[in-house]
Amino acid sequence: MNDGQKKFYTFFMNMVIPGKENEAKEALELSFTKQNNGTFDKAYLESIMPYYFSLVKPEYHEQLQKAMQHFSTLL
Repeated sequence: MNDGQKKFYTFFMNMVIPGKENEAKEALELSFTKQNNGTFDKAYLESIMPYYFSLVKPEYHEQLQKAMQHFSTLL
């Protein structure tokens, strides 16, 4: 995991609904693997976003949305 991935991992995991930690970890690990092998693209991000939102507490949805929008501009 690179530094940016570590920061996002910590950011995301702090928002996860209790009991969803393993699902969140698996989703992030898959995304990081895709980033590392060059297959993480805007289409994948858009497809995984609803799942990410299902894993975080509702009060963090806006914060996650902003982070994902920022990240999508980097793709």
